Amino acid sequence: MSYRKKQQITAEYKEFLASLDEHQHAKGLEFDELVKLYRKIIKKGMSGLCFSMYEEGQQPGDIITEAQVMRRMKILQPHIQWIRSFSCIEGNEFVPKVAKELGIKTLVGTWIGDDREKNRQDIDALIDMANKGYVDIAAVGNEVLYRNDIPLEELKEHIKEVRQAIPKEIPVSYVDAYYEFSVHPDLTELCDVILTNCYPFWESCHIDYSLAHMQQMYGQTLSAAQGKKVIITETGWPSQGESLGAAQPSDENFLRYFINTQLWCQKNNIDCFYFSSFDEAWKTGDEGDVGAYWGLWDKNGKLKY
Repeated sequence: MSYRKKQQITAEYKEFLASLDEHQHAKGLEFDELVKLYRKIIKKGMSGLCFSMYEEGQQPGDIITEAQVMRRMKILQPHIQWIRSFSCIEGNEFVPKVAKELGIKTLVGTWIGDDREKNRQDIDALIDMANKGYVDIAAVGNEVLYRNDIPLEELKEHIKEVRQAIPKEIPVSYVDAYYEFSVHPDLTELCDVILTNCYPFWESCHIDYSLAHMQQMYGQTLSAAQGKKVIITETGWPSQGESLGAAQPSDENFLRYFINTQLWCQKNNIDCFYFSSFDEAWKTGDEGDVGAYWGLWDKNGKLKY
């Protein structure tokens, strides 16, 4: 989640977004046509997905088995080139291992929070996996600055440590909301690639302007990137739940956003990890009822539409 109240778009900015040529492939399509195009895109294949780790009744802190990771990963395997994980402990270490067995590339993340003991475990595990050949891109933390879990300087030291401890050919970076890379050029400079989360939904953006707003988020990150490659590490839209301002969850809006973002990224050769692979009920705690409905597949592993 990358929502900040001060980031909500103004009426004037909505007018600006509405004036853009969005190239909306899903505009004007009936629901059955949206479903057909959704299935076609998934069958053809996507750049990447964020891996949804937890099944019904599970949550972070639970120990997840390699068998469960394999079961879920096999569902995704025919449709993706890359998978993104968010931690390297409590069963998350099986994600890159299983992905490599299935021929999938890996963006492997540590979870950096306010528990420094667990941070240490996660960082050590990332270094170990990278040195064993399981990591294609290493991400040291996700939205740490957004949550204000640790100071910026401490985060930078973790990034430097990982950079020094793993093979030079593995890019090392950090994931956060698009605006953080403009605000912190010193952090941007440390990253080998720029990993940006772009969520029009969390900024109360109407679905009609959502693609243009996501493009603006990407463009702002690109401007801050100092010529480095930019990868969209999260973007998505919930299919159910409470609205946030003009941003309304629904089956139709879910399909429209997925179709528009996927086709735009594919057309422009932009690497994108869509959020998310499966619905996860535990996420309602932090995000409200919408948290459980971001997956392309439902909680039982069945394609939603």
